[in-house]
Amino acid sequence: MAGDNAKQIEDWNGSVGEHWAAEQENTDRLIRAFGDAALRAAGTKPGERVLDVGCGCGDTSLELARAVGAQGSVVGLDVSAPMLAVARRRATGMANVAFIEGDAAKTELPGPFDLLYSRFGVMFFDDPAAAFGHMRRAIAPGGRLAFACWQMAKDNPWAMIPVVAARQAAAMDLPPADPNAPGPFAFGDRGRLLGILETAGLRDLKAEPFEAPMYLGSSPRSAAEGATRIGPASRLAREAGKDKLPAITDAIEAALTPFAAADGSVALPGRIWVVTGRMG
Repeated sequence: MAGDNAKQIEDWNGSVGEHWAAEQENTDRLIRAFGDAALRAAGTKPGERVLDVGCGCGDTSLELARAVGAQGSVVGLDVSAPMLAVARRRATGMANVAFIEGDAAKTELPGPFDLLYSRFGVMFFDDPAAAFGHMRRAIAPGGRLAFACWQMAKDNPWAMIPVVAARQAAAMDLPPADPNAPGPFAFGDRGRLLGILETAGLRDLKAEPFEAPMYLGSSPRSAAEGATRIGPASRLAREAGKDKLPAITDAIEAALTPFAAADGSVALPGRIWVVTGRMG
């Protein structure tokens, strides 16, 4: 049985989901290159039926709907009601895309689908092998898998530089993070990732590296302010409390300043795995 994702669902229906919904345009712009890499690997064809897991505010669902055309269909699935409200609004007038609120590890899925796709939506399961096993049953025999997930946190300076600065500024005595715990970097270990998918019954698996710049802001200050709203450092900022937010923002700004370009803008590498496979 899949694990209980209740804490993740609570977060994505609370302040986390509300922040992401409010920041939809900026966030989509920030991570679009990574979703596009997974879309290219998916090889979507007109007429196909697609399940978009962790669809968020619908950016990738709309792209998939355009790719499959009027004869195809896309179902976007997410646990976040605030983000799905944005997705439904953006999809107004598109007859071939629909959205479902639910936990992909447990929700009854209306397949069969030809493709299971995700942009950063599958790293949050308490029991990922069971979750993928559940989703696999909604995919047609020979159906495909394609998703983007982050490599290890240490290989993603866009996340780690703000996190380290925030932790130091907040003077938070935190235990070492479990790299395999549900969260953005849970699939960073390529061997573990492929093992999970094999256990779930997937075959012909590949996890190819892809890198693109993450444009964090027009200045170190704007990049720091963005990091306290969205991303791994934002959780630390929330846990530290409002009183420590100015010090955290200042610390992140100082940490990012050495990476500013001549025009002041800040961009740091984002590194992902583009994962593909077939249903066994």
